[in-house]
Amino acid sequence: MTTLLYGRPPAVFDPPGDAVQTSPLIPGSTPLESVPEGSVDAAMIYAPPGVLERRHTLALALRALKPGGRLDVMAPKDKGGSRLKKELAAFGVEVGESAKAHHRRCVVIRPERVTALDEAIAAGAPRVVPGLEAWSQPGVFAWDRVDAGTMALAQHLPPMKGAGIDLGCGYGALATVVLRSPAVTALRLVDLDRRAVEAARRNVTDPRATFDWADARTVEASGDLDFVVMNPPFHDGGAEDRRLGQAFIRQAAAMLKKGGVLWVVANRHLPYEAELAAAFKRTRPVADAGGYKVIEAVK
Repeated sequence: MTTLLYGRPPAVFDPPGDAVQTSPLIPGSTPLESVPEGSVDAAMIYAPPGVLERRHTLALALRALKPGGRLDVMAPKDKGGSRLKKELAAFGVEVGESAKAHHRRCVVIRPERVTALDEAIAAGAPRVVPGLEAWSQPGVFAWDRVDAGTMALAQHLPPMKGAGIDLGCGYGALATVVLRSPAVTALRLVDLDRRAVEAARRNVTDPRATFDWADARTVEASGDLDFVVMNPPFHDGGAEDRRLGQAFIRQAAAMLKKGGVLWVVANRHLPYEAELAAAFKRTRPVADAGGYKVIEAVK
């Protein structure tokens, strides 16, 4: 029996331990898009919060299931759970719904015929975003715009020199700015989201760039880089978690050689100064406007 798992459902839902993980946010997982049609017996989906991303994921899971296969989907009630039944029913399936642990859970037995899968898959697929003129995909951070924090950092970033890394690169907006400097010899782009890395590969074609689908907090830190640039995340599963940015700062310090420089942007309210002071020889506030602060730190 082949079972798929998407994401990390709470233990209360008894996620299968032997399932094939398909979440783009878990490095090394199997892309759900690549699972052959009608090839699996069951799937459990911890549904993402974005509408286009969620319907895309549900449609891919239904496509992968054999007729008679079981689809088990759950989401927090305030992050798409209240819409699950209606969204699944739009695919022409019967839906059983229950509530548990502040979540809605829906179970579907896939019929022989389903409807509207292709439309939902196309709506959540990678594309060149009009106006952005870059590849992106629903579900990627700030997928259809240049994030205001990234914009603030790009506006104040001086020309970089030597070898560096972009931690949490997204679809590559900041990397494009960094690589305008001819003094940059190499730039490594790292992101936890496979979709972001795939988009960045298409958007950043400079031969000095390399790409890694990985957790920026755990990649090898060799202590030999000249610079780090980053707009670190501060949400985990939708909830604010300041420890994420603090971990990124510690990782940046471990990656840099003595005299190496970190350029970081953060929301004004985030308390990163103490972490920066502990990890770096000196820090300098560069800008504070529009709710964002840009900081330079030298190791």
